[in-house]
Amino acid sequence: MNNHEIDYKIYGDDMQFVEVELDPDETVIAEAGSLMMMDDSIKMETIFGDGSSNQGSGLMGKLLGAGKRVLTGESLFMTAFTNSGAGKKHVSFASPYPGKIIPMDLSQMNGKLICQKDAFLAAAKGVSVGIEFQKKLGTGFFGGEGFLMQKLEGDGMAFVHAGGTIHRRDLFPGEMIRVDTGCLVAMTGDIDYNIEYVGGIKTALFGGEGLFFATLRGPGTVWIQSLPFSRLASRVFASAPQRAGSDSKGEGSIAGGLFDLLGGDRR
Repeated sequence: MNNHEIDYKIYGDDMQFVEVELDPDETVIAEAGSLMMMDDSIKMETIFGDGSSNQGSGLMGKLLGAGKRVLTGESLFMTAFTNSGAGKKHVSFASPYPGKIIPMDLSQMNGKLICQKDAFLAAAKGVSVGIEFQKKLGTGFFGGEGFLMQKLEGDGMAFVHAGGTIHRRDLFPGEMIRVDTGCLVAMTGDIDYNIEYVGGIKTALFGGEGLFFATLRGPGTVWIQSLPFSRLASRVFASAPQRAGSDSKGEGSIAGGLFDLLGGDRR
């Protein structure tokens, strides 16, 4: 294997974290800010790009690797965690919001996985985190993920996070399913990904499902999430008070009553 061979265990139900076991000199890379805890003798290093073995060792190679991550909305930097001790050590990474962590063995996926832009959590050193350009104009404009998606390449383990419950669907050759554009988490490289108009003016305007579906045609495997983060965020935003202190007024708080009595500006 070109990638480091790591062991792991996933804990939790709705707010999961993954514990990675590292042998001496083994390394795992992760998104900046995803660390939960780590054992003694784990060395942490901030790196440009994704730290993959095929990323050039020169400055240009590192800049290109980092540039790919910026295009997908990620940070310029990633963090590498290396076991510099003598025995097995552990490092854990937490999911950023309620959902599931999906372990992906890239060696069983012809070395390539395409996923939504914010799905990547961590991977064995050597996995390349790049970009997948959507060549079809309709897919790029209306597919929900834009023209750029994340592309994970290598033969090691990678960990992807998505919201709600995750459903894996294996598609036979020619089999096609329609998915809400925000619910697509990941797919193997051989999936034919396109978009389709929902049809009907009334359905498009008042159906509440948007104007387009993502169409996924096999052969291949897709992963679908039940709760996209954008859907969760929109519900939270819609339920939030429209101005500071309005929630206190609704609950009949003493502070809110004093502000109203004194004519204070609560904005």
